[in-house]
Amino acid sequence: MSDPSVQDARTEEAPFIRVECYAGHSADTEPRRLHIGGRAVTVTQIIDRWLDPRHRYFKLRGDDGGIYLIRHDNASDQWDLTLFDSGRRDATRLSST
Repeated sequence: MSDPSVQDARTEEAPFIRVECYAGHSADTEPRRLHIGGRAVTVTQIIDRWLDPRHRYFKLRGDDGGIYLIRHDNASDQWDLTLFDSGRRDATRLSST
């Protein structure tokens, strides 16, 4: 989990995101709750996850019905909100959700 006391160096345009994680017996972390700005979203489902050499990605469903794509930078231990779909419009709903 990223330290909430650390100042976020991102620009004003990018929302601050903090991710609470659970570390299982294999020490792999899974997101459990997202804090975006002043809003908390509980993860109800991990839809997908994948790796690249520098990042871990998670496609999540939140308790608000939204779909979140978040990215963890392994070197800096920073999280980014890459994509958000509120699910309010069928025409823009992400596939495989």
